[in-house]
Amino acid sequence: MSLNWQDKTASELGRMIGAGEIDPVDLTEAVLDAIEAHEMSDRIYARLTRDRAIAEAKAASDRAKSGARLSALDGVPISWKDLFDTAGVATEAGTALLKDRIPDEDAEVLKNATAAGLICVGKTHMSELAFSGLGLNPITASSPCVNDHDAVSGGSSSGAAASVAFGLAPAAIGSDTGGSVRIPAAWNDLVGLKTTSGRLSLEGVVPLCAWFDTVGPLARSVEDCAQLLALMEGGKAADLRGADLAGKRFLVLETVAMDDVRDAPGAAFQSAVERLQAAEAQVDRGDIPEVAEIMELTSILYTSEAWGTWKDVIEANPDVMFPEILGRFQLGQSWSAGEYIAAWQKMEKLRAGYLSAVAQYDAVIMPTSPILPPNAERLMSDHDYYITENLLALRNTRIGNLMGLTALTLPTGVPSCGITLMTPPDTEERLLRLGAAAEAALA
Repeated sequence: MSLNWQDKTASELGRMIGAGEIDPVDLTEAVLDAIEAHEMSDRIYARLTRDRAIAEAKAASDRAKSGARLSALDGVPISWKDLFDTAGVATEAGTALLKDRIPDEDAEVLKNATAAGLICVGKTHMSELAFSGLGLNPITASSPCVNDHDAVSGGSSSGAAASVAFGLAPAAIGSDTGGSVRIPAAWNDLVGLKTTSGRLSLEGVVPLCAWFDTVGPLARSVEDCAQLLALMEGGKAADLRGADLAGKRFLVLETVAMDDVRDAPGAAFQSAVERLQAAEAQVDRGDIPEVAEIMELTSILYTSEAWGTWKDVIEANPDVMFPEILGRFQLGQSWSAGEYIAAWQKMEKLRAGYLSAVAQYDAVIMPTSPILPPNAERLMSDHDYYITENLLALRNTRIGNLMGLTALTLPTGVPSCGITLMTPPDTEERLLRLGAAAEAALA
């Protein structure tokens, strides 16, 4: 059966299932067939979960026919980044260090999603142990960018973004420690939500830096992100009805975020700002000194925790790692415990200062990434290029993680260029309403 599903959002497919227009089994088989037929599927999916998906789809089909659907997305297939545990199926987090690691249970967020009727079609490739914003992974696979197949797709949720952008899943679940949902979402013209640290369970999620790790969706619409957030935590989706930008106040973050922004992302951002203003939003520009100060803490906070988490595993078998990623982990050896604790204490003070500075605004906005997706071949052959592009790729998104915020990237209409909205921690529902209004203005 031929289904026209690849231009639909997950929410639209959910409504079609509810109306009896699509059967979950037909939809799931169509998704699996598309994956298996695609020339780049091996660079996007680490492995499929066909038997599980078909069994879940049959159960969803029965519920739909009997009027007992579990949620708005009951019967919709999605992909999962290969750091979410899947019972009886390998979860390797993009590294040979975890080759053939087979968990006994699903990750908590996957359990919740399954209980709401979402169908797991497979596990997607990622940056090794999630420690890069590029998505370059010569150990397993480097997923392509939908706009430039010779470029990386962004990391670390590289395959997650590619699975949606290439029409091989209606939506995907990834993780974000320093931008790993938002960068691949932006570079592949998707919506990506970074949730507040602690909002969604990390139980059964292979860690990078647990204090910064967050779970988040990548999808074609803000509505999809709202629904997926709710289903992963067993809650109710944000009400997006009637959302508009009239009278909303945005601050363009001038500190750090606008430095060295390249031509295409800069022009796309300016065009997006003008469209927000045309929708009657007020846009100011300003500096927040705390941002520059907190960015100086990046290396000590991230590499110390990453090294502390993985030291024993890495030292037992360092030669199986991609050297660029190995080197990033090893930077964590250079910091003392005292320096690490002092950095955390300073970060908490800077977070309070930032929140005070932005209290009058509905959201802070900036280009999601100051650069376009880099060329994969050059990244492999040019170390200096790799370092420069990797640091720039994650620079803007990392502000949200360091400040403990929730953040949403939206497509600007210019290929691989996103605009980010950031709001205080635990304000996902407010952010999603703003995002829905901004999405309409940008369209």
